[in-house]
Amino acid sequence: MPQNHDNLSTDLRGIGNLTVDAITGITDIVESLHHTIAGLGGMLGAPDQYRTKGVTGMVYRNIRTVTESAGDGIDALLGRLGPMLGEKDSSSGREAVLSALNGVLGDHLVARNNPLAIPMQFRRNGKPLSEQALSQAIRQSRGRLAIMVHGSCMNDLLWNRKGHDHGAALARDLGFAPVYLHYNTGLHISENGRKFAALLENVISQTPQPTTLYIITHSMGGLVSRSACHYGKLSGHTWLNHLEKLVFLGTPHHGAPLEKGGAWLDIILKISPYSTPFARLGKIRSSGLTDLRYGNVTDDDWKGRDRFDCSGDRRIPAPLPQGVQCYAIAATTGKESDTLAGNLIGDGLVTLNSALGRHKNAELNLLFPETHQWVGRNMNHIDLLNHPEVYETVKKWLKN
Repeated sequence: MPQNHDNLSTDLRGIGNLTVDAITGITDIVESLHHTIAGLGGMLGAPDQYRTKGVTGMVYRNIRTVTESAGDGIDALLGRLGPMLGEKDSSSGREAVLSALNGVLGDHLVARNNPLAIPMQFRRNGKPLSEQALSQAIRQSRGRLAIMVHGSCMNDLLWNRKGHDHGAALARDLGFAPVYLHYNTGLHISENGRKFAALLENVISQTPQPTTLYIITHSMGGLVSRSACHYGKLSGHTWLNHLEKLVFLGTPHHGAPLEKGGAWLDIILKISPYSTPFARLGKIRSSGLTDLRYGNVTDDDWKGRDRFDCSGDRRIPAPLPQGVQCYAIAATTGKESDTLAGNLIGDGLVTLNSALGRHKNAELNLLFPETHQWVGRNMNHIDLLNHPEVYETVKKWLKN
């Protein structure tokens, strides 16, 4: 978030807005359940409407009106208190909470103009990187820029795990200039991909010296980067000509089992009219999270469709960028080679086939060369951020 804003007043205002939205949402659920029970409908099938009538309906309408009025009052009060609260530096704890909140509700925060929504920007040490600082870093690295792209519900500070940071290590060992993308992971992956492409194009256009780009991604960050390559090509961007290598760490190229489980929760809750109102709770999760069901990277993968509808994988093929050396690292929690465990569990969040881009549909198979694949055993999804073998593999690939 912009550092010239007062974090405390912004947080309070954002939380106030979110509280109002939560109360309104719960009111809708309770009213829907009230209507269903009062109607004595059948045990199976969806209720015919969600709003109550008469005096009961008036009560629920009044709750919403009062809640929205209270929300306006909170915003006005915090707006006046803001200048008195003073500047406060952001902590790693606050950043972690904000990134998780954006991962789950980021699209909602943007739609409501909530100040807790994270803007996309390059950062270092949790602070925005100015164009002057970026240019200086590129000069010092002789034009070798390593861009680190974090995963869902995470942030740029979380690249540092247990005292290790792949970006900092690459700067130490290979002389790269690491910069860290910070973004709202709750938005559609294609929205973030388009923004990332524009940001990279701006970097190249503002840099007078020759620059070589290396992108290192974790989890969702790989999908955002593939999306950026897709939209960069469509827009005729020049930064793609500078992109040398692209490394994926545990990227769910073909989806993540947990999001597919969330979709099944939607179906189960809709079986009975008495549980249907609570299906709305399953639909709290953001566009970014539902994109992880199959690994959507383009607008065409989700536009014009109900993103909670289990209608199957309808993605448009989005191959790896031409002329770019692409590498994939997958992990499995098993100690030995176990095809079944790797395909069902993988690193706990992403299966081996998904992380390695393998798909039974030839058009969706990403076809990483065998020498550009590596599988880490006895490690989980987060271990990919700091495991010594993972770093040594990345370093070897980038050094060659």
